[in-house]
Amino acid sequence: MMLGEKGVPSNSGYVKKPDLFESLATIQQGAPPFNRPTGVSLSSTGDIFITDGYGNARVHKFSPDGNLLLSWGEPGTALGQFVLPHNLWVDRKDRVWVADRENRRIQIFDLQGNFLTQWTNLGRPTDVIIDDDDIVYVSELEQTVSIFTMEGKLLTRWGSPGETNPEALFDAPHALAIDSHGDIYVGEVSFTHGKHNKGPKTIQKFARITQA
Repeated sequence: MMLGEKGVPSNSGYVKKPDLFESLATIQQGAPPFNRPTGVSLSSTGDIFITDGYGNARVHKFSPDGNLLLSWGEPGTALGQFVLPHNLWVDRKDRVWVADRENRRIQIFDLQGNFLTQWTNLGRPTDVIIDDDDIVYVSELEQTVSIFTMEGKLLTRWGSPGETNPEALFDAPHALAIDSHGDIYVGEVSFTHGKHNKGPKTIQKFARITQA
């Protein structure tokens, strides 16, 4: 199936400017699907959740057959509002975790879009995923990847914050994946963000080391 209409953005007020933050500032209201959507995740029943972030400030929920069920979010910094919702994850308890990038937080909602809680003081989170052991992984645009418990306790964080050279470990972490071994894959937009062509290192794999 295809959701949305190709080449027909919804009317959020968005106007593309040379600067990202100038562009985001033009978003006047939450709008229907879509205006530059950013991420997708499925609930346990197959409902489809999509963040609509670069040209909108909403999360949309669709049925498994593609019918729009509800949308929530407006531009802003209050609870339930977004400034570039960049990706999302639906956990095994059917809570919706939204990487609210430019508000430097993750907001957590129920399946009806009701706010539950938030994690703050993150380095512009771009993606959030949760593995089968309920470990939370967050990629942060400020050149780090962080691992937390479900309760928000930081287990580890690594990267190259503040480094601007092409050999830095991370330039602009943007997407995460975990395989069946627990190994971590980090995808970047290094050329777009930092003008560094990292070649094959645009996607890096980090092996999980288990203690004997």
